[in-house]
Amino acid sequence: MPHVSPTKQSETSRELIRGTINLRPEHRGSVVTIGAFDGVHLGHQAIMRQVVSKAAELNLPSVAIIFEPLPREYFQQGVARIQPFRDKVQALFEQGIQRVLCLRFDKGLSTISPRDFIHRILVEGLGTRYLVVGDDFRFGNKRAGDSALLKAEAAIHGFEMARAATVEVDGERVSSSRIRAALAAGDFDEAERLLGRPFAISGRVRPGKQLGRELGVRTANVNMRRKHSPITGVFAVTVCAEEFQLHPGVANIGYRPTVNEVVEPLLEVHLLDFSDCLYGKRISVEPKSKLREEERFGSLEALKRQMENDIQQARDFFGI
Repeated sequence: MPHVSPTKQSETSRELIRGTINLRPEHRGSVVTIGAFDGVHLGHQAIMRQVVSKAAELNLPSVAIIFEPLPREYFQQGVARIQPFRDKVQALFEQGIQRVLCLRFDKGLSTISPRDFIHRILVEGLGTRYLVVGDDFRFGNKRAGDSALLKAEAAIHGFEMARAATVEVDGERVSSSRIRAALAAGDFDEAERLLGRPFAISGRVRPGKQLGRELGVRTANVNMRRKHSPITGVFAVTVCAEEFQLHPGVANIGYRPTVNEVVEPLLEVHLLDFSDCLYGKRISVEPKSKLREEERFGSLEALKRQMENDIQQARDFFGI
């Protein structure tokens, strides 16, 4: 298969494969990495560069194996993911990965033995020629599989394996957990340094209940498509869309406690000095400063007064 340079990779060369049932003979023979890759942060990006470089050297396709739901989400309640599935897959493609194999993380996959995982997925499924894993990668039942086992099995099955080097910022390892902690603390500069880009929430604007319009504050509503958000509250934000870049605004991210309407987090953003319709359009919202926590108000009038105050705080933050 001819190699496609990551900088010139076409949309048509990208492929999302949902489950091993959809693997075909032409998918065999590849350079592979495996992980949750939540956030596709600087550490993950270093792995992808290694994978894409080796794929170019061997003239083979590059493949990232991911899991849905995240293993952490399967085993724990209340886990907040940095990125929804769609954004993660897009980020992997943007790093030059040509194929993303998404495995459903369920009881069967959580209890598979490490050797069975290697045989079924890496050997039989993908015909792996070269494997790159992160420095902390563990897999299989009770996380019993590690890089030592992979190296031994690679020698048996005829593929090579390499561990990616640890990526550190300020002497500390870059990790998804570290980014979640920065986001929870409202430290968006730290999150940006670890991600290698600003943290953003993206999605398609959908019609809401028109409550904002009734209160005199028009909002664009975006379903975040995740059960738990890494941030909640009211924020000064910038908004990007196809038609404009970095427009200032104020956003509420959370569960609308005053009207008690949502069980999954919702993003509501008011763009300052903006009147165009955004229904049906994809927007990307970058939080810049946390203004306050989300709270329940005793009346819609009290909520309206607070929203007006939030807007003024956002104006003060942006100096407009």
